[in-house]
Amino acid sequence: MEVKTSKKMKAADINTNLVDSYYTLLRNLSTNNKLELIARLSKSMKTTKKTKDSSWKSLFGAWELDQSAEDFVEELKKDRKFSRKSIDL
Repeated sequence: MEVKTSKKMKAADINTNLVDSYYTLLRNLSTNNKLELIARLSKSMKTTKKTKDSSWKSLFGAWELDQSAEDFVEELKKDRKFSRKSIDL
């Protein structure tokens, strides 16, 4: 008889093992260091950071510039550097 475990159960086991590993690592800290760690973890939970959209959709859209398109193209052309170095293979 085969017992199947759900993905939720596996994730919960991994999280429990992770917490246990951290506890083993940190249990020998001084009381002051533990309190500092608790304060920092609590603060990190209270502050919300705006997450960046890392999906491919964030690659589309308008490019915002402080200069006109013509000035930007002119600057790009001016800054180009060409060299004709031969490469011996």
